[in-house]
Amino acid sequence: MSQHRSLRAASTLGAKRNVLKRYERIELLKKRGEWKEGDRVTGLRKTKPAA
Repeated sequence: MSQHRSLRAASTLGAKRNVLKRYERIELLKKRGEWKEGDRVTGLRKTKPAA
């Protein structure tokens, strides 16, 4: 019996996530130069995932 496509693992779906984890947002902000060590990790600005 095959598995319903909505139950497959996220890696097999290949969909782009539009919500980032906190550590991913911090990495992205560091790359853009908008976050530095010592800044607060709560209340981060909204970021779009890197294309």
